[in-house]
Amino acid sequence: MPFDPKKVEKASSVEKQLSSYKAPCRGCSKKVTLTKMRSHISSCAKVQEQMANCPKFVPVVPTSQPIPSNIPNRSTFVCPYCGARNLDQQELVKHCMENHRSDPNKVVCPICSAMPWGDPSYKSANFLQHLIHRHKFSYDTFVDYSIDEEAALQAALALSLSEN
Repeated sequence: MPFDPKKVEKASSVEKQLSSYKAPCRGCSKKVTLTKMRSHISSCAKVQEQMANCPKFVPVVPTSQPIPSNIPNRSTFVCPYCGARNLDQQELVKHCMENHRSDPNKVVCPICSAMPWGDPSYKSANFLQHLIHRHKFSYDTFVDYSIDEEAALQAALALSLSEN
């Protein structure tokens, strides 16, 4: 069945266990029930002090490269059928095969639309077949996103000529 977050029921047995177990706070060592641990840690002065004293990330060497601000997410995708989030490419294929095999709707491929050459308005007539045939591998392994399609073709031709 497709996941519907509005129909989620709390697991009362798990909730009961979490409210009966106590663990020490990593800052003040006070024993707190697991259901209240997040709340406690967010207000615990010792934890806040520990976090303030953590070293901040500083690059070893300054970079000359600009820090990109608008890189599209090409690691995780949203299911175009039900909106399930944070699916990597393989998980998206598996999810759609298991949950949407008989869905006749035409949808936009979230993987293709994240690519520089992707058309965010193109809807696949058969999305599942598209996923199976077009997305057998991750583009990250084979694609340089910083060059356009023509430059990639020229680079591939030049490499092919130099190897033969």
